[in-house]
Amino acid sequence: MIKIAFTGPESSGKTTLCKALADELKCLWISEYAREYLENKNNYEMSDLDVMALEQVLKWDAIKNQPLILCDTEMLVYKIWSEVKFGKLSETIKQLYEAQYFDFYFLCKPDIPWQPDPMRENENNRDELFELYSAELIATHRPYKILTGSLENRIGQVKKTIAELL
Repeated sequence: MIKIAFTGPESSGKTTLCKALADELKCLWISEYAREYLENKNNYEMSDLDVMALEQVLKWDAIKNQPLILCDTEMLVYKIWSEVKFGKLSETIKQLYEAQYFDFYFLCKPDIPWQPDPMRENENNRDELFELYSAELIATHRPYKILTGSLENRIGQVKKTIAELL
């Protein structure tokens, strides 16, 4: 089983890419639980991030016996979200982040137009957030590739990397 994570700032194409790749590669993708959780909430607190992160991990752990799994978000998203929004990191998210394992990470660059969404909060600092993701992936020696350009270009980059992993 190969488990791939898509990470990066808001509106950088993670969900669109996961859906398109899952269709094209005929594999399973796991959606971002935060969208479900926040759908009917107007406000949230740091403790809500812990709830969302724990539920996200449960979604990953429920999948067995699949040759390829694409994950639309991972604990680095929660780590940066927590640090930027609340100025600190909960012990729960820290532990989940340190414990998570993916065979490869794709970091989505926000070089595509912002897509407004009531759940999104960071339209004007996507590049700054991208740099935080990149620095963390480098610091923790996680295998990753930056995805840029159009959806078609990104799909091509991902397919080439997955072929190399197989």
